[in-house]
Amino acid sequence: MSDPNLATGPFMEMASLLGLTAAAGLLAIKLRQPVLIAYMLVGILAGPSFFGLVKAHDQIDLLAQMGVAVLLFVVGLKLDISHVRHIGPVALATGLGQLAFTIAIGFLIILALGKGLMEALYVAVALTFSSTIIVVKLLSDKRELDSLHGRIAVGFLIVQDLAVVLAMMVMSALRDSGGELAGGEVLLNMLLRIAAAIALLYVLMRWILPRLLASIARSQELLLLFAIAWGVGLAAIGEWAGFSKEAGAFMAGFSLASTPFREAIGARLTGIRDFLLLFFFIDLGAKLEFSTLGSEVIPALLLSLFVLIGNPLIVMAIMGYMGYRRRTGLLAGLTVAQISEFSIVFVAMGISLGHVGMSALGLTTLAGIITITLSTYMILYSQPLYERLAPLLRVFERRQPFRELALENDPQESRQAQVMIFGLGRYGSHLARRLQENGYAVHGVDFDPEIVGQQRRLGLPVSFGDSQDVDFLASLPLGQHSWAISTLPDLASNRALLHALEQHQHPGKIAIAVRDEQQARELACLPNVQLFHPFRDAVEIVVNHLGQAMAPQEQRP
Repeated sequence: MSDPNLATGPFMEMASLLGLTAAAGLLAIKLRQPVLIAYMLVGILAGPSFFGLVKAHDQIDLLAQMGVAVLLFVVGLKLDISHVRHIGPVALATGLGQLAFTIAIGFLIILALGKGLMEALYVAVALTFSSTIIVVKLLSDKRELDSLHGRIAVGFLIVQDLAVVLAMMVMSALRDSGGELAGGEVLLNMLLRIAAAIALLYVLMRWILPRLLASIARSQELLLLFAIAWGVGLAAIGEWAGFSKEAGAFMAGFSLASTPFREAIGARLTGIRDFLLLFFFIDLGAKLEFSTLGSEVIPALLLSLFVLIGNPLIVMAIMGYMGYRRRTGLLAGLTVAQISEFSIVFVAMGISLGHVGMSALGLTTLAGIITITLSTYMILYSQPLYERLAPLLRVFERRQPFRELALENDPQESRQAQVMIFGLGRYGSHLARRLQENGYAVHGVDFDPEIVGQQRRLGLPVSFGDSQDVDFLASLPLGQHSWAISTLPDLASNRALLHALEQHQHPGKIAIAVRDEQQARELACLPNVQLFHPFRDAVEIVVNHLGQAMAPQEQRP
C-alpha cells in the first residue's frame, strides 16, 4: 500500500520545488537571464509570503549549508597560487579601488537610509562582490573571456573572491563581541588563527595532499567523494576553529588549487554546486516575510542604482587614469554592475552570527535580483551601450591612453602590408602565418596583449588595439591594404568593424570568417563582402581526405 503521508511529505515537497525551479529556469533562459535569478525567485515564491511550500526546514537547511560549502570550495579551487601571483597591476588597483569606493560610499548611503552601524557595514561590504559565475559565463558566451577587458575583469574578480573570504574571517572574529567592533585583542587573536591555518595548509599542500590525491585519482568516483568530504570537513573545522564554514570551505578548495587534479574536481563539482545552491535560495526565501521585503523596496532600488552606475564609473575612472581607453574601462566596469550570490551568503552569515537581522537579508536579496537582472543585459549589449555613451565617456580617457598605445606597433609597419587580419585567435593566427608562408605581407590587429606579444615574437607585424574602436582604426592606414580579413567571433563585432571600414572609405576587399549559418545569413546581403566558413570548410576537407583513405585500393586514382 502507498504511504498516505507521501503526498505531503518531504519527498513530495522536494519534487514540487525542483519542478517549479525547472520551469522558472526555462523562463530565465528564454529571457537570457542566469538561472541564479530563477533560484532567487523560486525561493521567495516558495516562502511564507506567497505559496508557503517549504515545510521540511531542517532538510532544506542542511542542503543549503552544503551548497554554500561547495560554492566556496569551488571558488578556492580556482585560485591557483600562480594565478594569484600574476594578478596584473590594473586588476589589483581596480579591484581594491572598487572595493574601497563601494564600501565607503555604500556605508554612508545605508546610514542615511536609517540603518544601524552593523547592518550598514554588512550591506556595504555585500555591495562590493560581483558574481564570478555569471560574469565568466556571459563573457565566455560572448567569446570575450580572453579579450583585454575580459582578462582585467577576471583579475579583479579574483581580488573580490579573496576579499569576501577575508571579510568572512573578520566578521567571524566578532562572534564573541556581541556585534560590536572589537579592538586589538580580537584582531591579534584573528591574525594568530589565520597564521596557524596558513601553516597547516602549507604542510598539507607541500607534503600530504599531492601524494594522497595521486592515489585517490585512480578512481574518478573516489576523487569526487574525497573532494566533497574534504570541502565539507574543513568547513566544519573552520567553524569549530572560530572562523566560519565558508572560510573553511574556501581554504579546502585553495589547498587543492595547485594540484594537477583541480580541473577534474572542478568540472565534476560544478553541477553539484548549482544543484545545492538551489536549496540555499529556497531556504533564504522561506525565512523572508513579505513585510520585510516590502519595506526594503525603496532602499533596494537606491542601492541598485548605486551599484549599476557607481561601480562601473569607479572602474572606468581608475582604468582611465592608468592609461586605458574608455571602451576598455566601460566593458570591464559593466562586470561589477551587480552584486552576487556571495553577497547574500555573506549577509546570511551575519544573521547566523547574530550581527544583523532579516531586514538586511531582504534588502540584499532585492538588490541582488535587480542588479543581476539589469547588469546581465548591460553586459550582453555592451557594444551598443558603448556606442551610445561614447561621447559622454571621454572624461574617463586620457588624451594619450599610454598603456594601450604603448602596445601598438609603429603604423609604418602596416603601410607595406597586403592583408590586414582583425582577430588573431587560433584560427586568425594560423591564417596569418600561412599567408606569410605563401609570400603575402600580412599585418595583424588584436586586443589581447598576450597574443600581440606572442605573435610579435613569431615575427608577425601586429598592432595592439580594438578593431571596433573608431578612434583606433583612425590611426591605421586602412586604405593601403588590398584585403581586410575579419576572424572576429560575433556578429556585432563584425558589424562594428564593417561600419568603421566604411567610414574610412576602405577601397580594398573584405572577407569575414562566419561561425554559423545565422551570421552568414545576416552578412550575406552586404555588398563587397566575401564570406568563408572555417568550420564547414574544414569538415569538407577532412571528409575528402577520409574518403580517399577509406576507399578500396582499386578505386583510388
